[in-house]
Amino acid sequence: MPRISEFYGIAVYIYYRDHNPPYFHAIYGDSEAVIDIRSGAILEGSLPRRAGKLVAEWRELHRDELLADWALAESQQPLLPIEPLD
Repeated sequence: MPRISEFYGIAVYIYYRDHNPPYFHAIYGDSEAVIDIRSGAILEGSLPRRAGKLVAEWRELHRDELLADWALAESQQPLLPIEPLD
């Protein structure tokens, strides 16, 4: 499970065996959410409010890179790291 970014204690992963629609996993402590890359909707799970806002901001800034990593994962290629939120 490749970690593609980490910021403010939030780890972001895209798994090779995931299925459409394109999404990523955000993990903060004991909380985990599965987030749609295109819309930002939480598909499963939840995050604390502050962590959720940080992830939403990061996703908006890096949507194209997330979609590129999703395409790499679909073709079983190594994923590229994405800059953390500053």
